[in-house]
Amino acid sequence: MTRAQPESSATDAGGGPPSAPAPAVRGDAPDLARDTARDAVDRIYREEWTRIVATLIRATRDWDLAEDAAADAFVRAAERWPVEGVPDNPGAWLTTVARNRALDVLRRRGVEIDKVKEWMVMDELLRPGAPTDPADLAAASISASGSATAEIDDRLRLIFTCAHPALPIEARVALTLRTVGGLETPEIARAFLVPEATMAQRLVRAKRKIRNAGIPYRVPEGDELRRRLSGVLAVLMLVHNEGYLASSGDRLLRLDLQEEAIRLARLVARLMPDEPEAAGLLALLLLQHARSAARVDAEGELVPLDAQDRTTWNAAEIAEGLAVLDRLDQLDRLPVTGRAGRPDAERTGAAAGPYRLQAEIQREHARAAHPDDTDWAAIVRCYDDLLALTPSPVIELNRAVAVGLAGHPRAGLDALDLLAASGTLDRYHLLPAAQADLLRRLGRADVAADRYRQAIELAPTEPERRFLERRLAELARGVD
Repeated sequence: MTRAQPESSATDAGGGPPSAPAPAVRGDAPDLARDTARDAVDRIYREEWTRIVATLIRATRDWDLAEDAAADAFVRAAERWPVEGVPDNPGAWLTTVARNRALDVLRRRGVEIDKVKEWMVMDELLRPGAPTDPADLAAASISASGSATAEIDDRLRLIFTCAHPALPIEARVALTLRTVGGLETPEIARAFLVPEATMAQRLVRAKRKIRNAGIPYRVPEGDELRRRLSGVLAVLMLVHNEGYLASSGDRLLRLDLQEEAIRLARLVARLMPDEPEAAGLLALLLLQHARSAARVDAEGELVPLDAQDRTTWNAAEIAEGLAVLDRLDQLDRLPVTGRAGRPDAERTGAAAGPYRLQAEIQREHARAAHPDDTDWAAIVRCYDDLLALTPSPVIELNRAVAVGLAGHPRAGLDALDLLAASGTLDRYHLLPAAQADLLRRLGRADVAADRYRQAIELAPTEPERRFLERRLAELARGVD
């Protein structure tokens, strides 16, 4: 993913030309200094973009201005750091440059600058006092395990605003990628296979909706926090899913979207360390992304799970994902303190949320050195728990497949046939594909071939279509 650049927009309406595209670092600097500066700009961009934009949005109440001013700061860093050196505190340097740029634009517009400056320093002035914003209150809390919470700041306000339920889901995804992730509008458009103008209008309408509907720039409180958190996590899951299995087109995978979803999930999990579902989503995304290199071959063809070279799975991502789940397991075993201050219960077996349950399914795959080592019975139990939490025909399909692979192909096929008869997944190619696979295992080649042909007709991507065609050809040759 590339860095966001200043765009021609209403933010420059007060006079002067729009900011230039972000250049490479200056060529007249020594090679070592240039390379050091380039690495620093890229690294600090990943670390600081969201924080700078979020702070400027709160201060100026102008989303476009905040993005443009932040991008302009990185342009200036790319120009000056090779010559002047990387500052001791690059985040503070960038924030100062971005704030000054925003003030210049607002001055040209005739905005009362003293008032804007008051907004910008309000946090520092009020720091000695008691916190009143939910984000500040959250930062003051300590988790039950005794560890300090991660820093919670304007980034959480930004994330919750981008994922506000008043916005259409496609706008939430686009706004999160643009404003939180720092992706450029053309890049988001390419990722979702829509024209750049369409994506630009989607972003404009989303920001207009936030302004006109008075959507608050804040972190929700109490029960609303957990309801809204599920919406935030759903947006990140949608971004990841589009990268993990593209909804259309010639490519099966879009690793850039998967990686961006993981980066944002890490941010949310770090900012909300006491929310197990945030950690569960991070573990899920890591464990799924760890298999990416093995999911397609050198020609870009789909490789099913049982045929993947597991030595190519990303060991570091698997270790990180398993560690996240292990920490959640440890929290489950912490005693619950009674009113007298003594432990009165164990949280062992506490209900897990849907993202954690999906991560636990991925944990079973990650633990299996060979496909035959997979504990499919444990996976079936996870799907049972998932269905109890979030009934869904897709979860029913996945459970039926797991039942079949747990040694009960007839029972799995019966469950798939019932699902097919319900009509809820009539246009979903994975239903006839799953039926075909279990029919093949049961030796019913003729019926399996019909299901493969149905799945081929419905497959949304060329790699999936070609994979199913290979399966059909293998069936015709009698290859198991």
